[in-house]
Amino acid sequence: MPVGTERGATTSGTGPLSVALLTYSTRPRGGVVATLALAEALARAGHQVDLWTLARGGDTGFFRPVDPSVRVRAVPFPDATDDESVGQRILRSIAVLGEAFDAHRATGTGTDSGTAYDYDVVHAQDCISANAVVDCIRTVHHLDTFTTPELVTCHERALRRPRAHVCVSTAVAAELAAGWGIDATVIPNGVDAARFTAAAAPRGPALQARERWRSRLGRYVLTVGGIEPRKGTSDLIEAFALLRGRSTPVSLVLAGGETLFDYRGYRDHVLARAAELGVEPVLLGPVPDEELPALVAAASVFAFPSAKEGFGLAALEALAAGVPVVTRDLPVLREVLGAAGSAVSFASSPTGFAAALDRVLDAAEPWPGTSPDPARTAAGRAVASRFSWDLAASRHVAFYRALQR
Repeated sequence: MPVGTERGATTSGTGPLSVALLTYSTRPRGGVVATLALAEALARAGHQVDLWTLARGGDTGFFRPVDPSVRVRAVPFPDATDDESVGQRILRSIAVLGEAFDAHRATGTGTDSGTAYDYDVVHAQDCISANAVVDCIRTVHHLDTFTTPELVTCHERALRRPRAHVCVSTAVAAELAAGWGIDATVIPNGVDAARFTAAAAPRGPALQARERWRSRLGRYVLTVGGIEPRKGTSDLIEAFALLRGRSTPVSLVLAGGETLFDYRGYRDHVLARAAELGVEPVLLGPVPDEELPALVAAASVFAFPSAKEGFGLAALEALAAGVPVVTRDLPVLREVLGAAGSAVSFASSPTGFAAALDRVLDAAEPWPGTSPDPARTAAGRAVASRFSWDLAASRHVAFYRALQR
C-alpha cells in the first residue's frame, strides 16, 4: 500500500489525501483543462495535490496560472528531431514522464531530494500518462481509434493496465464496458460556468471585451478545437458553405488547435475544400485563456460538430455564456446537453448543421441589436450550472477512499 511518507498522506478515510494527477501537456486541450480544474478543486477541499505534466517546446508551466496550493511538476520534454515519427514521439513521451515520476517516488527530486515518497492516489488522465506510471487510476475522457501501431498499443494498454477507471459520462462508460468489459465509475467533469456567464454581462468590461472581438470578426459562428478529424471540421466547412446566401453576413471562426498529433494532411484537405466552396474561415489558433470567455460570449452561435466527445465541456461553456449551441447528435451530447431545450440544436449531417445554424441566426435578426431569448439563455445556463468542479472533486475523493478500503 502507498505509504505517503513525504507529507503525511493518510488512508484513514478522514484526513487529507496525497494525490498525483498526471497529464501529457501544459497546453489547452480539453483533458488538460479538466485536469487543472480538478487539481485545484481537490486542493480547495484540503487535499495535497501534485500535478505532473510534460513541458513541451520549452514550456515552463501551464497555459494559465495554477492555484499555488497545487504543486506543479513540469517535466522538460525536448523538441523532436525532424525525422521523429508520431509513434516515436509517443514512446518518448511515455519514457520521459515515467522516468521522472519513478525517480521522484524512489528518492525524491528537487526540494524533496533524498526523501522517498509515494502517493495515496496516482491518477492518470490520458493514454500517455497511464502508460508512464503503474498501479494507477485512469480517467477515460473519450475513446479513440488509431492506426499508428505505437498509438494502438498505447491506447490498449492505457485501458487494460489501470486498477480502476473513471469515465466523465455514462455514454463513454457504456462504450468502455461494451468494447473492453471494463466497469467504470461515472464522475462528470465540472464547468467554470460563472466565468463564462460573467463574460456575457450587459455592460462594463465584459461588454467592452465582447465588442473588441465583434469589431475584429463581425458576426460569427464559433467553434473551438482546431482542425482535426475528431472535431468534425470537414463537416462544418460543408455546412457553412450552405449559408453563403444569407442576407446578413456571418463569419466562421475556428479557435484552438493545440495537439500532440500531426493533422497537417487533414488540415490541408479541409482548407483546400473550403477554398473550393468559397468559405474563408478565420483561423485564430490557440486563444489566450483570459480572452476565451469573451470570444465565446460574443459569438452568435457555437458550433460543436465533433464526431467523438466524452463530455462536451466547450459546449457547456458556451451555454453558460448564453450562446446557443448547434451540435452533432451523439449519445454523450444528448446525455450532457439534452436538458437545455431550445438552447441546443442537434444535427447529424452537414445539411442538418446548416439548417440548424440558419434557424438560430434567423432567430437573432436583425443583428446587432436583438436581445437574447431569456428563456433559452436560462435553460442553457441551468444545464451548465449542474456541473461543478467542487462536486466533481468530492466524488473523486469518495472514489479514492473506496479503493483504499
